[in-house]
Amino acid sequence: MKPTIPTIQARKRIALVAHDNKKNDLLEWARYNRETLSRHHLFGTGTTGRLLEKELDLPLTRFKSGPIGGDQQIGAKIAEGEIDFLIFFWDPLEPQPHDPDIKALLRLAVLYNIPTASNRATADFIISSPLMAREYEHKTPDLERYNAGRQKMLGEKS
Repeated sequence: MKPTIPTIQARKRIALVAHDNKKNDLLEWARYNRETLSRHHLFGTGTTGRLLEKELDLPLTRFKSGPIGGDQQIGAKIAEGEIDFLIFFWDPLEPQPHDPDIKALLRLAVLYNIPTASNRATADFIISSPLMAREYEHKTPDLERYNAGRQKMLGEKS
């Protein structure tokens, strides 16, 4: 199977996530970018999603809180091709009890080649890109080919 090239529509599906010490930063960023965000379908985890809904007065699909499965829910939506962007203001200075879930989420974002911002500067560059307002041919990896090559390599080493 060749890599698929699905089209990311002009109306993006954006996941917004923030750790506790970064929630205010994300809220401020979202408030500043409300008009642009209003043109897209928004997703959020737990408290962050609730705060964004209230702050922006925009519809938002909410998942569980990150520590109780929300990060994994977003990761699943990325793997299913149902989320196009991840804006995740994570806290590099505070240990998280669900760190394996966070790493899995970030791994899936990279694996499925979706734009990901972990801080305000990157989020600013992504949201101000001309690509935000139009369709985009999004190349995704050929995971079947990758797995076949990996199995062959492991088989040869046995």
